[in-house]
Amino acid sequence: MNNLLKRFILFTCSIFILSTAFAQANKQMDDVINAVRYNRIGEVGKYLDNFVPITINNKQSNYSQNQAQLVLNDFFSKNPPRDFSVMNSGMPNNTSKFTIADFNTPNGKYNIYILMRQKDNSYVIKEIRINKE
Repeated sequence: MNNLLKRFILFTCSIFILSTAFAQANKQMDDVINAVRYNRIGEVGKYLDNFVPITINNKQSNYSQNQAQLVLNDFFSKNPPRDFSVMNSGMPNNTSKFTIADFNTPNGKYNIYILMRQKDNSYVIKEIRINKE
């Protein structure tokens, strides 16, 4: 096999691997965003890392996976999202993905930042920030 063919095969395989990782990150982030958008917070739990820093109105604490689920359930039961709108999202590197969104609740307008990182063969939530505007 000549060098050009080897390079082409290597390049093609690299593109396939990167596009698969990107698609997986997008699907998992979309699952999380839709769970928040439609107030199905129980579905977020399967994506939480073992320990997750959660900031609500500039008060941050680190929570275990179970505690984080309870904190999110409590917040969203008191502040059900309406008019959920993704403002920005991206993949700053091959192992991270973030989304920033705004949503209205009966108690005011909030923004949410969600960071997911690759862990083993999937993406997990590494941080959530929710702040009232």
